[in-house]
Amino acid sequence: MNLINLKNKKVFITGGTAGIGLSILESFYKLEADIFTIGTNVENLKTIQSNFPKIKTVNFNLENHQKIEELVKEAKDKLGGLDIVINNAGITKDNLAIRMSDEEWNKVININLTAVFLICKYSIKAMMKQDAGSIINISSIVGHTGNFGQANYSSAKAGIVAMSKSLAKEYAKKNIRINCISPGFIDTKMTKNINEEFKKKLIENIPMGKLGTGNDIANCALFLASDLSSYITGETIHVNGGMYMA
Repeated sequence: MNLINLKNKKVFITGGTAGIGLSILESFYKLEADIFTIGTNVENLKTIQSNFPKIKTVNFNLENHQKIEELVKEAKDKLGGLDIVINNAGITKDNLAIRMSDEEWNKVININLTAVFLICKYSIKAMMKQDAGSIINISSIVGHTGNFGQANYSSAKAGIVAMSKSLAKEYAKKNIRINCISPGFIDTKMTKNINEEFKKKLIENIPMGKLGTGNDIANCALFLASDLSSYITGETIHVNGGMYMA
């Protein structure tokens, strides 16, 4: 018996075409959820359409803040409702603080924090009509620890956590739950490009002695989206092999 029942749930995932987002998308798809996802890589979007023809996709740049209300409406209309929203999309523009340009700062904040807030805002409006919903915001270990060269990214990811707590308090009585997942270092295409010597030292600092997988994050998202977590809101679940313990 499967304890998690997401069949026919209406799920909007940002950045569901690669990396952690793709693992989340595949996990929800296996449980027969109805899915709408966005991305900016045309080839990745085509692959999703080919491999998962039932999934609805749109090419959308989250810097286009003026169109986000319209995007959420499109997701709701195409799905026939909105039960679960997973804010996963994000970018990095790493640099030391004294060398970081305004463009590098603003682009990361605009996509990784402001767009997440706007998607939450308009999703909550839709969910209030049904007195139910679950929003899962993907933060990061560096939002809690900071990281060299990532003042912009760390700030955005820390902001997601604080924002999610505020939203959780505001809308708990409407049975809309807002939680975060903070991944540690996950084995994706991005980490595959890391220098092997650096990767070895990185793994030595992880108590469990290994990188996480996309499925580790996806399993946590399934839990937070399901009725198994119906009394959990405003929380952050750390998935990092013990590298950071709150």
